[in-house]
Amino acid sequence: MAAFISVPLKKTSDTDLVKPLTKFVVNTYPSGDEQAEYVRAVDELHKLRRSAVGRPQDKHESSLEAVMRYYDQLCSVEPKFPWADGQLCLSFTWKDAFDKGSLFGGSVKLSLPSLGYEKTCVLFNVGALASQIASEQNLDNDEALKAASRYYQLASGAFSHIKDTVLSSLSREPTVDISPDTMGTLSVIMMAQAQEVFFLKATRDKMKDAIIAKLANQAADFYGDAFKQCQYKDVLPKEVFPVLAAKHCLMQAHADYHQSVLAKQQKKFGEEISRLQHAADLVKTVTSRYDEYITVKDLSDKIQRALTAAKKDNDFIYHDRVPDLKDLDPIGKAPLVKPTPVSVPMSQKYTDLFEKMVPVSVQQSMSLYNQRKADLINGTIARMRDATTLCNGVLASLNLPAAIEDVSGDSIPQSILQKSKAVIEQGGIQTIDQLIRDLPELLLRNKEILEASLKFLDEEEATDNELKSKFKERWQRTPSIELYKPLRSEGANLHNILDKAIAADAQVKDRYQFQREAIAILCKGEADLNASIPSANPAKTMQGSEVVIALKSLLAQLDDVKKEREQLENDIKSVNFDMTTKFLTALAQDGAINEEALSVTELDRIYGGYTDRVQKNLSKQEELIGQIQVSHQEFSKMKQSNSEANLREEVLKKLAAGHDSYIELVANLREGTKFYNDLTEILLKFQGKCSDIVFARKTERDELLKDLQQSIAREPSAPSMPAVPSYQTAASSSAGGTSSLPTPAPRTVYTNKQPPPRPPPPAVPTSAPVPFSAAQNMNPALGGATAPAPVQPPPGTVPSQAQGPPFPTYPGYTGYYGMPMPVGYNPYMYGQTMPPYLYQPQAGQAPYPTQPSGYPCPQPPFFPPQQ
Repeated sequence: MAAFISVPLKKTSDTDLVKPLTKFVVNTYPSGDEQAEYVRAVDELHKLRRSAVGRPQDKHESSLEAVMRYYDQLCSVEPKFPWADGQLCLSFTWKDAFDKGSLFGGSVKLSLPSLGYEKTCVLFNVGALASQIASEQNLDNDEALKAASRYYQLASGAFSHIKDTVLSSLSREPTVDISPDTMGTLSVIMMAQAQEVFFLKATRDKMKDAIIAKLANQAADFYGDAFKQCQYKDVLPKEVFPVLAAKHCLMQAHADYHQSVLAKQQKKFGEEISRLQHAADLVKTVTSRYDEYITVKDLSDKIQRALTAAKKDNDFIYHDRVPDLKDLDPIGKAPLVKPTPVSVPMSQKYTDLFEKMVPVSVQQSMSLYNQRKADLINGTIARMRDATTLCNGVLASLNLPAAIEDVSGDSIPQSILQKSKAVIEQGGIQTIDQLIRDLPELLLRNKEILEASLKFLDEEEATDNELKSKFKERWQRTPSIELYKPLRSEGANLHNILDKAIAADAQVKDRYQFQREAIAILCKGEADLNASIPSANPAKTMQGSEVVIALKSLLAQLDDVKKEREQLENDIKSVNFDMTTKFLTALAQDGAINEEALSVTELDRIYGGYTDRVQKNLSKQEELIGQIQVSHQEFSKMKQSNSEANLREEVLKKLAAGHDSYIELVANLREGTKFYNDLTEILLKFQGKCSDIVFARKTERDELLKDLQQSIAREPSAPSMPAVPSYQTAASSSAGGTSSLPTPAPRTVYTNKQPPPRPPPPAVPTSAPVPFSAAQNMNPALGGATAPAPVQPPPGTVPSQAQGPPFPTYPGYTGYYGMPMPVGYNPYMYGQTMPPYLYQPQAGQAPYPTQPSGYPCPQPPFFPPQQ
């Protein structure tokens, strides 16, 4: 029986998984044990790839286990890293498994930044390695037969899965070895071989001939389908065609033979002979055409013996009519194999290296949730801070609480002293000046990083456009302008953020210039501060009046409201809730995540109570401010009014407003500094993403250029030779047969996919082959009489010319004859007339030495051809 067909493994180039995946982990997860665990898992994944596909594999189950474990791990990490978004800048390169390359062109390979492509190629190697392991099984025992069938069905399932998924997994046309046509054909071949293994086991177990015939017929059907697909689609190497054709004939012959045994048992002797004749014809076809692939001598002898016996019995005993094969009932089929479906995990030793890492869809939902949460918190805090600013502004305009504390007219109110002390403790005006001086430097650094990042993209995109215009449709890769859309959008967003930050910085500087004088006064000592405030005549003693008491009570309540807001702000910031579990549950149940609905519902549940408390606080402040304004009007009517008092009150108002502005300016400037520092980290990550993807595109561009150069070098310079000019044709025809130039040999024209015709057998001019019986009579070694001496050609006969390629003919030249041997070295020419064209020595020249007389030349024995 012939050897089984096995599929070669695809080969890959070394790909660094550590750098891009580690960068994503570091950028996505905070520092700590979780990040360190994922970094170690990335390193283990890289080692697993090298072990599974980065080295030659032994044809052993342990090697197959490693490849399947790597495939399982790829299926696990597929939803946990952003492979499809181009963020990882990772490309996988694989070579065509059936392409042997050429001397100068190299082999066909394809590089794609797609994990689906990597999974497809790894699964191809699972099927290929399974077919190799099955082909190496020793089919002399039952366990090996079961293992071979199991591995062939596994290979068939792997190839069938690739056939159904390869086009959706890739962004372009795949190489021929993993195309749907090739995968479908290989899947059928593996099924046929698995069915053949069951036929061998049934034969070994001596099962009923009806069952064996059905098993063999089903295997023949599989092989026939595979052969037809190979003929129509031409996707597999040519060496596979004769094996499939021979296996088809062989399995059909087995089916007919065992069906003939069944017919004999049923007393259908004519059918027995018809099926044996068909089986004999099939075996003859295999012997004549595919004998170098399959040995069928044993089967041929068995069929011939059965056919001879059947004909003899039918001729002398039964005299049953031998029907045509087409008139017989078809042999049944018994398919016992089917492709093993691909289900993850395929490996029994698989452990997920990234078990705790959540999928990218959950990560994206968490990012959107955190953004919604941040918007809600920032909006609530901004409302409370605006309320505090409004409250301080109203009190400053009313000169409260300084107005009810300034009863002497020449001393500093206690509230102003406290405000001055607070300004001095925070560094005074020098703090603001230093913060303002730092902002341009931080801004310039961020702008330079952003511009450099976008420059990377611009330069690579310009190069890609130039190559696209040069190679046209040959330049088959994703255009940079499409690939960089997410990065361009992110860059534009960062640019808008910087523009808004610049505008905000300008507003802060304007407010600082407006309040600079009041802040400078607050930075002075108590004596200088008192001197800077105009004095006025003492006001009436109103400390015990009902208006002053009411104002103090209202101001105290207002202060409590502000403190309550500060506590609310701290409480809102401290709330923490992990939505990962809810998103994972929704993904498992529905297959998708409705982030907006889940986030809005959960945020309302968590922060709804805080929102109500904030609204009540703001409403209470609004009510208190209205009451304070009414009481202050009554207080102003009771005060003695003069120009000095009005001037002093205006200064006190400015100082109070200056304090509030100082606190706000310092907070804004420090937030701005922190914002620029945080933005620098974001911009550096953005720059890293741009440089990584540009580097990956450069690597891909170099490989594609190399492949294009090789393909261009392999292409012919012209599709066909130019037509011969008419004047050359006329000149050659006018010369006719009188030309003295040699006639050139005809040009050989090769046609695609047409094998050259078989050369005719050599002609034997002397005599026909001698039959074996006659040879036995002539050869003493075979028990016959003494063989007569061979017939000598008549003298003067010219030796026949050996067959070979056509040689050019020349006018007046009869043909080519090989250089004759010297006479002294040809022992068969003695006693014969020497042809005139052979070499003869000149007169007086000694001839070549001859064979010594004491050693006669022995006559070589004659061996007749064996039948």
